[in-house]
Amino acid sequence: MKRDKIYHNDFIIDRLTNSIVNTISGDSFPTEVSLLVKSDLKDITKKRGWIFDWISELKSTDREVYKLTITNNLNVIQGLTSLTVKADHVLIHLIENAPFNRGKDKLYEGVPGNLVAFACRLSFQRGHDGFVSFHSKTNLVNHYIKTLGALHHRNHLMVIETDAATNLVNKYFKS
Repeated sequence: MKRDKIYHNDFIIDRLTNSIVNTISGDSFPTEVSLLVKSDLKDITKKRGWIFDWISELKSTDREVYKLTITNNLNVIQGLTSLTVKADHVLIHLIENAPFNRGKDKLYEGVPGNLVAFACRLSFQRGHDGFVSFHSKTNLVNHYIKTLGALHHRNHLMVIETDAATNLVNKYFKS
């Protein structure tokens, strides 16, 4: 039986916003999350600064890959996430900011928080009470506890429970 690769996430929650925020102007932009499609992959390459192999993630039959875009600008991907809906929660495999949203000169803040909030919302929609898990790099465990309200379960496993998930969904998604 083939064992799935476990990624130890190192995304940084730079800011919890109600969408994403332009670091230059301070303007806030509403976002949309939708399934990544094969035609999107032409711009998501290591040569263009993406870190992970999103082609493999998209091909993996146990995962759904989603892209975050700004509403009315759906051709520019701000970030990506790879998820699996389990029997009782949503597992985040990966989250990656677009190359222009990383480092000190990033264009937008709030992308990783937005994608985690989406995973929480998906968990609620699938009847899992907002429960989300992911594996963290050791040095970011406390960061995820402080910024996301995640619980450190064991080893590298982080869990977001109902209350923290509700807070994230309410922050990013207005009903």
